[in-house]
This record gives sequence, C-alpha cells and structure tokens, in this order.
Amino acid sequence: MKKLLYIYNPHSGRGQIRSVLTQIIDIFTENGYEVTACPTTGKNFARDKVRNDAGMYDRVVCSGGDGTLDEVVTGMMQREQRVPIGYIPTGSTNDFAHTLKIPRNNMLKAAELAVTGKPYPCDVGAFNDDFFVYVAAFGLFSDVSYQTPQNMKHMLGHIAYILEGAKRLQDIPSYHMLVRTDDRQIQDDFVYGMISNSDYVGGLKNTMDDAICLNDGVFEVTLIRRPTNPIMWQEVVASLMMPKILPSEHIYSFKTSHVEIFCTKEVPWSLDGEFGGDHDHVVVDNRFREVTFFVSEEVIEKMKKPLPDIL
Repeated sequence: MKKLLYIYNPHSGRGQIRSVLTQIIDIFTENGYEVTACPTTGKNFARDKVRNDAGMYDRVVCSGGDGTLDEVVTGMMQREQRVPIGYIPTGSTNDFAHTLKIPRNNMLKAAELAVTGKPYPCDVGAFNDDFFVYVAAFGLFSDVSYQTPQNMKHMLGHIAYILEGAKRLQDIPSYHMLVRTDDRQIQDDFVYGMISNSDYVGGLKNTMDDAICLNDGVFEVTLIRRPTNPIMWQEVVASLMMPKILPSEHIYSFKTSHVEIFCTKEVPWSLDGEFGGDHDHVVVDNRFREVTFFVSEEVIEKMKKPLPDIL
C-alpha cells in the first residue's frame, strides 16, 4: 500500500481543520494510502519533519496557511530526493492556493485534489540559504503578515494586513540598493520590492504582469522607488492598480531567473509572509520545476506556456 505523510496546522484558519480531520483521512485511505497524520507543534516542525522523514512516503500532504506550506517546501528542498506535495489551504490568505486554483473554502475538495489531481512541477525560489514558494519581499507592508497579531488575522483575514500597514503610511522607510540581474543593473532608493511567482500576493491580485506562470523558470520582480512628494506617491498607487494603462517611471518591473541585491544596511525580508531575516546582501535564484504539486487538469492546460528565451 502507498504511504502518505499528512502534516496539518491545528490552529490555522480558526482551527476548522479539526471538524473535518477524520473525513480528510478517510479520503486519503479510500484512494489507497496508508496515512500517518502529524499535527504541527511549533515553528519549523513541518520543515524538519519533511526533511527527515519524507523519503519514507510516496506523497506528502499539508494543511495550513502559506507559512505551513513554506516550511513543507523548504524541508523538501533540503532533501536530495523529492516527494510530490498535496496542499489543503486553511490559512487566512492562501495566495499560492489561489494561483493554482486549489479550493480554499472547501477542505474536503482540496483533500480530494491532493490525492487525485494531476502533477504540476513548480519553480521554487532559493534565497541565500533559505527558500520561498511564491514571494520574497522587503519594505512597505512586507512585514505586515508576520507582525499582525494572529487573532487579528483570524477576524479580518487579509484585510488585517492592509489595516496594520495603513497605520504606518506617515513614516515610510526606504533603502538604497544595487540590484543586479544577468542583463541589467539598477541603483536607486526603494520603499518596496518583491520577487514573486504568483498571481496573488497578500490576498491581492498581482497586477504587474498578466502572463505569470509558476514553472517557466523566471520570477516577476517589482521594485518601487521612493516617492519624494504626494503627487509621485499617487502616481505609484495608480500604476499599481492599473499598470498597463498608467505605467510609472517610478516602478521597475521585469522577469529574471537570477537577481542579486546589495544594500547599505540590513533590510528585513519576508518569505511567503513569514520573517526571512535581516540581510544587506541577497542572492535569489529560480530553482526550475523542483517541487511537484497536484492541481486540476484545467489549471495545467491554462498554465501551458512556452519557456522564455532566458532559459
């Protein structure tokens, strides 16, 4: 019989997983799996469990928010032999699940997809000695996810991120950075930057690019220059809402498989909404199609795109 490791965060999504836990395990067993279920007990539990034990299983399925998923993928990337992953989103935002059209409001449907879906290899971000699934970010709002109190996330969902960030608009920090890719070099002062591989970030649609593919070997990079007056800030906001209609010279947007960033001081980074450390030098590489998830046939057909010339 095939073996499945099921890792779930019992506190994610107001702890609703407890009410359907037996049904989820039934779905796994009905599809031919012998199930080992492990509730997370604290930070890095999921990462360490996957890194140490995933090789004994044919499939790993995790339930939780983006942070739990990040730990599972990080643990998998720290292994030489990778095991495919199923995902049952139960967090307050679930950006990655939104992009892959994994059911976010029906845990039983997501559980069914985790064991019956089609394999879809995804790119993963290597960030210095760490990894991220869908976004690495710094600056304005990038720390909101991990600074917002958990009970506020439960009550307000992704709106909590916006509310928490809005309280600090009067004092926007900026960072002087040198950004290098294989084909460009940029030096400027930035209030925000993200290296992403997702249609959604922070619960909001990524409007900077309408041709996002999760396994094309490149990331979408967005860098926002420091506004020097209110009019410039309004222009940046308008461009973020309608980038194709109102492009701004204050926003850099491009695709790359490799980026290196130098800063004159240490900058706090967020990886998939969790604190990723303070860094004055960052190297990010696209790890092409290194982790496999399970999605619907419809998603696979929609995301079939030719690889860019950069590869």
